[in-house]
Order: sequence, then structure tokens, then C-alpha cells
Amino acid sequence: MERSPGTRHRRGHTRPLLGAGMAVVAAGALTATGLVGTAQAADVNVAKNAGFESGLANWTCSGGSGTTVSSPVHGGAAALKATPAGQDNARCTQTVAVKPNSTYALSGWVQGGYAYIGVTGTGTTDVSTWSPDSSSWTKLSTGFTTGPSTTSVTVYLHGWYGQAAYLADDISVTGPDGGGGTDPAPTVPAAPAGLTVGTTTSSSIALSWNAVSGATGYSVYRDGTKVTTSTGTSATVTGLAADTAYQFAVTATNAAGESVKSSTVSGRTATSGGGGTDPGTSVPKHAVTGYWQNFNNGATVQKLSDVPANYDIIAVSFADATTTPGAVTFNLDTAGLNGYTVDRFKADIKAKQAAGKNVIISVGGEKGSVSVNSDASATNFADSVYALIQEYGFNGVDIDLENGLNSTYMTKALRSLSQKAGSGLVITMAPQTIDMQSTSGEYFKTALAVKDILTVVNMQYYNSGSMLGCDGKVYSQGSVDFLTALACIQLEGGLAPSQVGLGVPASTSGAGSGYVSPSIVNAALDCLASGTNCGTFKPAKTYPGIRGAMTWSTNWDAKSGNAWSNAVAPHVHGLP
Repeated sequence: MERSPGTRHRRGHTRPLLGAGMAVVAAGALTATGLVGTAQAADVNVAKNAGFESGLANWTCSGGSGTTVSSPVHGGAAALKATPAGQDNARCTQTVAVKPNSTYALSGWVQGGYAYIGVTGTGTTDVSTWSPDSSSWTKLSTGFTTGPSTTSVTVYLHGWYGQAAYLADDISVTGPDGGGGTDPAPTVPAAPAGLTVGTTTSSSIALSWNAVSGATGYSVYRDGTKVTTSTGTSATVTGLAADTAYQFAVTATNAAGESVKSSTVSGRTATSGGGGTDPGTSVPKHAVTGYWQNFNNGATVQKLSDVPANYDIIAVSFADATTTPGAVTFNLDTAGLNGYTVDRFKADIKAKQAAGKNVIISVGGEKGSVSVNSDASATNFADSVYALIQEYGFNGVDIDLENGLNSTYMTKALRSLSQKAGSGLVITMAPQTIDMQSTSGEYFKTALAVKDILTVVNMQYYNSGSMLGCDGKVYSQGSVDFLTALACIQLEGGLAPSQVGLGVPASTSGAGSGYVSPSIVNAALDCLASGTNCGTFKPAKTYPGIRGAMTWSTNWDAKSGNAWSNAVAPHVHGLP
């Protein structure tokens, strides 16, 4: 959030706008396959580095088109990602040793754009197979027979000209050992890290964790008892009692055995009759959030008592960093706010709360330099925010760190704060659009890691430029499609509808770009909640529990005669 006159700019990094030719490669992974046909006892996978765990070792990719990625993967910790460009179809090859007059099964898993797998130099009939665009992992399988003098063949993968990047993993060339041997036998994998609780209902809890190198599967334990298995890095535990806390751990498995258990996480099911996460706050089902400026930048100067009743959550902007790492304080700008006193400020907070409103302290903003990147700074953050809650009576905290966020330590800080403040703590976030494009981003990871205590994420749909929607298409800011297609990423990425809000400027003065009229905000909310008033993008399902909308700021709204809140708030409060 910005303190300088007129606009609220984002942090100063250079980012190219995404072009219409770009596509999203969805998360997934590959698994090793068995023989097609009758397998002999001596058959082995003669491909080397078949799961790309050693980067591109043993593989050659044309024109530098290939790389390895840690997410998404099918098995282990890596997968191939290769991107066609111009006349290059992103061909990646490996020469493998084979025996003459022998039969081999060729297979692998692919995802993303058009993907081909094949073999040349067989001495008989070269073969290949392919898959069109796929948003999930698809197995490709074929087989070949070597000629009487064939001792090696070339296995290849490639995409197609002008199409999106493809992913590949766990390639298998299974048959008699041609003298080249195989990859080393598997060892017992390490324990999974990053176990987090995702979507909860009254009878189920979703879990996810980081991939483990060499693992071919995972086992999920509830309160010490194994309850389910998964070949990927997520699972949903069902058959649970409503409004009940459970402890979960995960192990990684392969042919060599099972790892020790991961660190334990706690998850609580929703109350019966309610879906998603209920953080137990006084925030209404559909809520409007407004940022209140503790400074004068040309917008209307307000006391908290001046903020209209349209706003359900008022985020006081901002807390100030201290010389202690991670710690914050609050300094009311009495001079800039025309003599507004601390005592009057505290009294106004109590009055808003008496009227059913929540007043929270926002940490960060455009110039905020709070850094929570260690255990000590996480403790300092939690302790200092809790001290502000005790001193001023704030209902909670807003995370608006626009200069970097460490998910590991911010998660620790927020959980520590929650333990201190109790179940009524309001936790909101205001990430930039780029921060919520992928669940692997630090902001998104933090939101999912604290999902059981998180109130709402009000992403800032402005000062952004073009971004990818959940359908892989590029959308420009300032449209109903930009709001709905980007919100869809969060809704399908693990956040409950009640944890998703649309953050927009209150007027053209409130941001450098991306302003939309209140009618566009209302149309986007209708589209998400009930499937009506959509633009060209229409979600595959509706989210009637969508929390609502946020604006920067109540002051800029007042400058425009409260036109934004007068139009948007009644619509939000009237959602189903």
C-alpha cells in the first residue's frame, strides 16, 4: 500500500508482461512404468537418469530448450520441462544400450503442450506416440524390437512448433540389459517436508507436502494410524468427525522401504453444516475490507469514526518496523491527521467494534521493510503484534509485505500470534497478483499453511499488467475477466471461497493502474458466486461463499463521495 501522493504503487521490480502466446503448465508428475507384453525376469530399465533427478545428465536437448524443474513433478524431486521455440520442437534425446533381437517397452509421463515419445535406430521399425495438450499427467506407451546387429537406440521426447512447453518424467525403456547397466538401486527416501493443511469440510481434511527425491509413493497417518496412500504430493483424509482436531504425518516410500514420519501438523474439521475453514471471527459471511490511511497523501483525512458503516474490516495502515528484526510498532500520525489523539483513536476502535466491525493493524505496504526470515524474527513479529493488539484493541493483523515474504517463518509467526490471541484473531492478506499465480509462491504457500486460521486473502487486482488466469489464458487488468479468472486460481488452488476477496482501488487516484468501476466489481462477484454477469471467462463452478471485496482506501473512497463503498458494500452484503 502506498504512502506517497496519489497512487499506491507496487514494489519496484521489472517484470515483462505476459504475452498471449504463453501458457500455464499445470502441476503433476510421472511414474515409472512396467513392461508392455510379457516381461522376463532379467528385464530392467536401461534408460539413465530416467526421472531427471540428476538434471539433464545423459540427456541432450536441442537449442537449449530443456531444463529441469522441482515443481510440478511426478515422482522424486525433478522433471523435464522443454519449450519449443520458432523452428525448434524442443527435442531431448538419450542413447541407451540394448541387446540385438530383443523386445523393449518404451513409456513415460507427459503434461502441458503437445508431447511426443519415440525411438530411432532400432534396426527394425522405429516407433513413436504422442499426446495433445494435457492439464494432468498422461502416460505414453509403445514398444519396439531391435534388429540382429542393434546395440544402441536413441530415445527422444519433443513438443510441437508454436505450442506450449511440455513436461516429462520417469521415462522407462524396459527390456534386457544391453551392457549399459541401470541406475543405482533405490534407497529409503527421506521424510517429506512442507506438510500443510488445505481445504477442510465437516468430514474431511486435505493435505499436501513437498516431493521427496526417489519416492514412488506416500503414506498418510492420522493420529499415528495409517489411513491412506498417494502416488502424488497430496491426499484428502475423509470420514472425520465435525469440529474436531486431528494430527497428521506423512512418510515417503519406494522399493527400498518407508521413510521416517514427517513433522506433525494439526488440522480441524469445519462445524457441521459449514464448508471450508471457519476461523471463528466476527467477520460476516460476506465482508467489505477497507484500508484506513494513517497519513495524509492528498486523500480525505479521516478519523476511524469517519469510516462509513459499509466497511466490515478496517485495516489501519500501517505498522512501522523497528530496529529489532521482525518487530513492529504503531505511531499514530497525530500531526498529519489534524490532531487526532491516541486516546480518541483507541476509543474509536472500541466504538467500531461495538458496531460489529473489526479493526486490524496492517503490516507492510509499498515502503514497509518488515522482514520475518528467522525463528527469532518470527517470535519478535508475533510478540510485537500481540502487544499492539493488547494496547490498542486491534482484532487482528493484515499481511501486506510487498518487499518479500518467507513462508516458513511467516507461518511460524502467525501461528504463534494465533496461540497468543485466540480463535477470534482476524488474519488477512493483500498479496500482489504475481504473488498468487502459483501455489509454489511464498505468499500462496503462507496462505495455505495457515488456512485453518486465515480469514481472507484480498489480492490486489491492480498496478499489475497482464496475468494468467486459471484457464491458462492471459487477461489484462481493468476487466471483469481479470478479476474472475485470477480469483479462480486461488479458489482452485486450495483456499476456501470465504477466504477469497477482490482487492481494487476506490478511485482512479487510489492506484497507478487497474481501476475498475464498482459495477465491474459487482459483476465479478456475481460471476463467482452464481455464474451470472460473467465476461468471456466463466468458472467451471460457482463459489457462493466468496467473502467479498477490499479497497484501497477508505480515504480515497471518501474523496470520491464514498461512491465505491456505497455501490459495492450493499452488493457484497446481498450475496447468497
